[in-house]
Amino acid sequence: MEKLYDESWAPVIKPLFRQEYMKRLSAFVQEERRRYEVYPPQELVFNAFRLTPFSEVKVVILGQDPYHNVGQAHGLSFSVPEGIAFPPSLKNIFAELSTDIEGFQIPSSGDLTKWAKQGVLLLNATLTVRAHQAASHQKQGWERFTDEIIAKVSSELEHVVFLLWGSYAQQKAVLIDASKHLVLKAVHPSPLSVYRGFFGCRHFSKANAYLQAHGKQPIDWRL
Repeated sequence: MEKLYDESWAPVIKPLFRQEYMKRLSAFVQEERRRYEVYPPQELVFNAFRLTPFSEVKVVILGQDPYHNVGQAHGLSFSVPEGIAFPPSLKNIFAELSTDIEGFQIPSSGDLTKWAKQGVLLLNATLTVRAHQAASHQKQGWERFTDEIIAKVSSELEHVVFLLWGSYAQQKAVLIDASKHLVLKAVHPSPLSVYRGFFGCRHFSKANAYLQAHGKQPIDWRL
């Protein structure tokens, strides 16, 4: 079977898997899968860690929950597989990119795998969800796991850009050492808040300027 996550994450993830809360979480998710449809598929739960090696993380984009409709979730925050219609937040992300990044054109696919392979960790705070029930797997242990991931990226790497969109993501700022990383905050790109400061935030060009200033290859945001 293909590895669930890149080997570079093993020193971070394996000790967490051994903890009691993760064993309880695993039992919870397995029971949920037995009784209900759960997204994303089991082999894609850790997709973000499979596509983006630990030492290569340059940007972290933090989401809250996986998408909960059929075929949408594939283990990357805000991303959907090819052939799936853009959810509203992703549509707004692309709209901001088209005004922020020269040459960016709205793509035909909402699959952000190309970003992940360049060092963009597309991390949801909760990594599973029951079909058609938003937030149904919150407060079961996933948040503790992903908080540990964010803290580890902050403590062990340097000059990473954290994009925190919306009040939920912004609460994670306490886990990040802002003296050696760039933390960019804006409202969430959902239709409810996008006009209150997401449009025009220019986070993508700011992230690239910061990476280049610290000798790192910028992200090619074009898809």
